[in-house]
Amino acid sequence: MKNMVLGITGAGGAILAKYALEYLFSQDITVHLILSNTGEKVYKHETGEIIEATIKGVKNVKLYKNSDLFAAISSGSFGVDGMLILPCSMSTAAKIAVGISDTLITRTAAVCLKERTPLILAPRESPFSTTALANLLTLSQNGAYIMPPVPAFYDKKRDFEELCIGIVGRILHTLGVENYLFSKWDGVE
Repeated sequence: MKNMVLGITGAGGAILAKYALEYLFSQDITVHLILSNTGEKVYKHETGEIIEATIKGVKNVKLYKNSDLFAAISSGSFGVDGMLILPCSMSTAAKIAVGISDTLITRTAAVCLKERTPLILAPRESPFSTTALANLLTLSQNGAYIMPPVPAFYDKKRDFEELCIGIVGRILHTLGVENYLFSKWDGVE
């Protein structure tokens, strides 16, 4: 069974994390879930539910406090298969870029970078400031994937939920989780 970490921080787009969780729960994957304090508030605002309601009854999920720097996933010896921060606030990206590991999310991301484990950050900011771009460039140069949640317009989806699920599918595919959630480009006739 794979071990994937999902960090949810305080940027808009937490609804995408809900769709990611729903898909991951249907797979042979243990989800190690961490929410920042603001991420928890945004999740509730965007989904209309608290995280405990989303994960209720799900066996392949472990919920961690972001303050728990002693959690097993904070060590490279634990061995996660990948980490996704969805959405990723610019504050979280900045901390990871400069090596500040003061939360479980930033510590686990730092471990992924040092262990060369796939790490995807989905920043939800527009426009990006020069500082944010510099931090994202640093993260990319250190092996992280930077995937702003941008829909694939070629599939002509018009429904909000379909757009969100397509974005999640592309992000999970990049993380190494094969899925059917997004349309693949097949050319133009």
